[in-house]
Amino acid sequence: MNNQHKNLAGGRWQALTFFEQMANVGSEVGRAINWKNKGNAEYSRLAFERALELLDLTIDKEKVPSHLKELARVREALADYFVFENSYNSTDKSWQNYFYSFNFAARVNL
Repeated sequence: MNNQHKNLAGGRWQALTFFEQMANVGSEVGRAINWKNKGNAEYSRLAFERALELLDLTIDKEKVPSHLKELARVREALADYFVFENSYNSTDKSWQNYFYSFNFAARVNL
């Protein structure tokens, strides 16, 4: 997978807070959901890949063990939802609610 967020991968991502990083991941997940619901599988896949890229950038530099555990589980559940059989029974709404919390926290902390 090519880096689609070259500026962020180059180090700018680490300047963001954890909440800001997760809110950005959530934005890409939201785009993937929206495109999926509009029937555009290609755009949905691309947004999902961008979400994974951002999540991987977060995982690569994360030091808090509880964050790492959650990030790994989120990555697994997202892949299950968008690519595999959705064995975790995720829904559009559950993902939107999960990432909304980070968006809210990022805005409160600014």
